Amino acid sequence: MLLYMSQSQEATPPPLHSVSVAGVVVREDGRLLAIRRADNGTWELPGGILELDETPEAGVAREVLEETGIHVEVDELTGIYKNLTRGIVALVFRCKPSGGTERTSSESTAVSWLTPDEVSERMSEVYAIRLLDALGGNGPHVRSHDGRHLIPAG
Repeated sequence: MLLYMSQSQEATPPPLHSVSVAGVVVREDGRLLAIRRADNGTWELPGGILELDETPEAGVAREVLEETGIHVEVDELTGIYKNLTRGIVALVFRCKPSGGTERTSSESTAVSWLTPDEVSERMSEVYAIRLLDALGGNGPHVRSHDGRHLIPAG
């Protein structure tokens, strides 16, 4: 049995994944914090790759601050999303703004507080659903996508 398991592990390289974190920052008036990414011009949640030595909550607070200038209090995990094409697992947290001033960064060319309708208009489905899931509750949601389209569960 041990020989079989050892051979199996050697024959198949381990899968490579990265873990990212993103913040659904909800203001008291219901508007949501979003950025236009500098690298591809798409509207998304502020977030990025989780560092090896930080907790998911610390990572999302760091990423939101770096990309937007906004300090946040992390409330709860609202979803886990996997990009099957790129091997990225994203942990998405609902957050409250707790200070700071909106500003762009080397990673963002625009920072804006959007309504849920504006989110649906500006973001692709695979990113908009993360915001909408966080607002809808009943989470955490678990979803997969191919980079463009959600893949039905099952």
